[in-house]
Formats: sequence, C-alpha cells, structure tokens
Amino acid sequence: MTKPLRADARRNRDLLLASAVKLFSGKGLDATLDAIAKDAGVGIGTLYRHFPTRESLIEAAYRNELDQLCDAGPELLKELAPDEALRTWMDRFVDYMTTKIGMGDALRAVIASGGDPYAHSRERLNSTIDQLVSPLIASGALRGDIPVDDILISLSGIAVVAGSPGQREQAGRVLDLLVDGLRYRP
Repeated sequence: MTKPLRADARRNRDLLLASAVKLFSGKGLDATLDAIAKDAGVGIGTLYRHFPTRESLIEAAYRNELDQLCDAGPELLKELAPDEALRTWMDRFVDYMTTKIGMGDALRAVIASGGDPYAHSRERLNSTIDQLVSPLIASGALRGDIPVDDILISLSGIAVVAGSPGQREQAGRVLDLLVDGLRYRP
C-alpha cells in the first residue's frame, strides 16, 4: 500500500506535473528535466524522487491532465445546469486535447519505451461523457440514440482542428453545432 504524500511533497509533485505539461507541450522532447525542475521551483533531486525516469514523468503528467478533465465532469454537474456543464466540459476537452497534441512527441517516446499512457483513457472519457449526457437524455433535452463513443470521436476531431493556430474560436462554434446536433427534435 502506498503511503499518502505529505502536503509539501504533494505540492511539489503537482508543480512538477504542471511544469512538465507546459514544457513538453511547448518544447516537446527538447524540454529537459532540469528545466522542468527549475520551472517548478524545485531541485532536480525532488523531481527524481517523484519520477525516477523521464518516461514516468511524461506518463504521470498526461494521466494527471486526464484525471483533471474527467474529474471535472461530475463537479460541473454540481455547479451548473446539465446543458451548461456539458458545453463547459467540451471546451475543457478541447483544451486537454490541444495540450495532448503538443505533448505528442513526448508521449510517443513513452510508447516507444514500452509504456502505455493511453491505457483506460477512452473508457474514462466515455464514462465522463455518459455522466454528462445522461441527465440531458433523461429529461428529453438530448437524443439518446448516439453512442457516447461517437461524441468522443466528434470532440476529438474538433480538438485536432483547434490545435491549429488561430482556430480556437472556430472550435467553439463547431462545439455549439455538435451540441445542436445532439439535441432531441421530435
């Protein structure tokens, strides 16, 4: 059983993950572990205590981003009306995918070394989408005949376009079109 991290160790780990996402997204494999530690405001020894290899840091950074995105679904449903929660989450998904695309080279390096950062990603994302659309389907606001995996694939396609410079505004409009297409019309 893994011992929970002390508050300062947890904070350092979170800072390292945020810096890793930022630098791997911006610089790809040119991001050094020293630069990540420096950006996080910790020493290189602290980085290695949490992440013994470059690949373990990349994989943890990706999984942390996935966890934040998926955990946001139920939280948004508590704070917003179901239709607003879904649309807000879709925007977050596009931002998540844009980051993932930026980290592409780093993630491919993890896969080349035998890791699988994407294990269970699709199931988690589909589960979150299902949580978000279920209340809307139950109320008759959304169609119930569209598999959640089709929604995920649609969102992924929109996110790929949004990753191009200057396309984020267009992605928002296309997300609105997607939501319109999901609405129930007798």
